Amino acid sequence: MTRDFRWLLVGQTTSQFGAQVSGVAIPLLAVLSLGATPFQLGLVSAAGTIGFALIGLPAGAWVDRWRRRPVLVASDLARAVLLASIPVAAVLGVLTITQLIVVSLLTGLARVFFDVGYQTYLPAVVGPDRLLAGNSALETIRASGQVAGPGLGGWLVTVLGAANVVLIQAVTFAVSAASLLAIKAREDVVRRIDRGLWSEIREGLVYVARHRAIRAIAVTSAVNNFAFAIASAVSVLFLVRTLRLTPALIGVVLAVGSVAAMAGAALTPRLARRFGAERIIWLSLAVTGPLGLLGPLAQPGWLVVLMVIGTAVGEFGQIVYAISNVTLRQRVVPDHLLGRVNATMRFLLMGLFPLGALLGGTLGTVLGLRLTLFVSGALILVSWLPVYFVRSALDRA
Repeated sequence: MTRDFRWLLVGQTTSQFGAQVSGVAIPLLAVLSLGATPFQLGLVSAAGTIGFALIGLPAGAWVDRWRRRPVLVASDLARAVLLASIPVAAVLGVLTITQLIVVSLLTGLARVFFDVGYQTYLPAVVGPDRLLAGNSALETIRASGQVAGPGLGGWLVTVLGAANVVLIQAVTFAVSAASLLAIKAREDVVRRIDRGLWSEIREGLVYVARHRAIRAIAVTSAVNNFAFAIASAVSVLFLVRTLRLTPALIGVVLAVGSVAAMAGAALTPRLARRFGAERIIWLSLAVTGPLGLLGPLAQPGWLVVLMVIGTAVGEFGQIVYAISNVTLRQRVVPDHLLGRVNATMRFLLMGLFPLGALLGGTLGTVLGLRLTLFVSGALILVSWLPVYFVRSALDRA
């Protein structure tokens, strides 16, 4: 592990843990302090995720024009300042739902630049030979934050107040920015003629459409995310109304899934050495997909364990797939196109999520919660096939 990568890990450990801790703070602040209605709470949530649909594709073109580290630092600092405005407004007694919506929107836009730039910057820090290990370490950190963060966040909201917990997240973004500034690795940015924003966006779209392996991964990833969105619309209702779980037990089910994701992230390099880095892209989903169907079979009582197993196995397979396919993309896509290709992939994934959630809610009403989860599971069950059919292209990548 190089010095630069250690600094990257320090920053991401801090900011990821802070994000998980404060993830419960803004909704609780809206509900407990501002008396938000369900519609207002939905606006706060939507504002934080709509950025990829609004500027996802242009962000990729812009990131490919600039050095990536300044983009990441600016994104972190912007989010730190924006989030810090919330506790300041709370202290002054002027905090409103409108401010929460605006802050969520602007931090979401900053996140677009960070997420696109981050996946594009990593090869410059770790080198092409260490990409899989680097992605694995970073995903392990993210998953570990998901295990402990939300529970600690709820406790801190009780002790410190929701506004002060948001301040913690602002500080962690500032720490992340400082860590990025400590990295010494040089970036080789290809200078190219400015042909206009749309022409540059089109290059990323065309590359994804024409590259057999990347195109297949895009389809598989889109189907997976769409299936997850369908399930997300009804999963909590299924746990509460069908399985009759208490909030504490729901937390246990989710925590087990996060632990499985952490284990999958840590084991991905070993699995790649055992089965091949390209093969585990599709094998991770082909093996775990059938077991994920155990979840909808769960019943109240001891058969709840089927939901626990299905959730854990599903999270394990998804994280191995995510790390291995992102690593392949970072390795094969030319550096001058990587930002736009990453942005195209993120746009496809995040753009489909609202549609999947809407479909999931509709299916939950028409078919019922259990059948809706089976629909989601069935999509995941076949999602690996596009990548499997181009496995020869994967091997040559």
